[in-house]
Amino acid sequence: MRSSPAELRARADAASAHLPGLVLSAERLAAMVAPGAHGLRRAGPGEDFWQYRPAHPGDTARSIDWRRSARSDAQFVRDREAQTAQAVALWVSAGQGMDYSGAPDRPSKRHRADLLALALAMVLLRGGEKVGLLDQPPRAGRAQADRIAQGLTMAAAAPDDSDAPSADLLRPNRRVVILSDFLTDPAWVQTLLARAGALGVRGVLMQVLDPDEENFPYSGAVLFRSLTGRVRHDSRDAAGLRDAYLARLAERRDWLRAQAQGAGWTFGHHATDHAPALALGWLYQVLGG
Repeated sequence: MRSSPAELRARADAASAHLPGLVLSAERLAAMVAPGAHGLRRAGPGEDFWQYRPAHPGDTARSIDWRRSARSDAQFVRDREAQTAQAVALWVSAGQGMDYSGAPDRPSKRHRADLLALALAMVLLRGGEKVGLLDQPPRAGRAQADRIAQGLTMAAAAPDDSDAPSADLLRPNRRVVILSDFLTDPAWVQTLLARAGALGVRGVLMQVLDPDEENFPYSGAVLFRSLTGRVRHDSRDAAGLRDAYLARLAERRDWLRAQAQGAGWTFGHHATDHAPALALGWLYQVLGG
């Protein structure tokens, strides 16, 4: 259903109020990760040394590194690293379940995912990459970080607990970063990764959870319900559910990891009580590898 003008204005006002804080936090977080172009880790034209390799038939005498070759009986070529800019697309789930936080002093999953996405964009943009949200064209330059921040804060919550990116938005030869809690029906992951494989798209699945969802610290009588209220479970012995819950969570992660690896992607997870710099550094390294 289309939003009314009043609802759109209210959403814009709320987004504007949160935008400066998100940008400032993302800038501070991005500053913790070393900037600079990281290339695609393959031989090609560039300025940075990558590796020595044994000379092959067809290598010219000019390509031989004679100083390195003098230290052994073989001849070696000094490879440089290709410095081709990547195009990276970001997607953050807007499912209502992402608004969950188990404690008032912890950020919601969506806030942490937005922070990681924006900080990652800033780091990549500093390195000369083109970055954008999945439904927008990737661009380079500092102004693009502002566009991404606005897109993240203006995104309306999905009508349900679940949310999924459209596989039709994938474009060839891009890297894609998906941030979600992956707690609802994950069938869309198979569809997305199948399409990605056909297009040569590689990327990352990052599961963001609240520590209560990681550890299930509940006991006694607890009423569990989704944020939409559509899913409810009234338990008289919540502690008795812990082992089964943790087993299901581990099973879900194993499935996500297997799906990612099968498509040439990488799976990782992050809890909102952990330092976001650790997750950001991991994402940056995965994309640069």
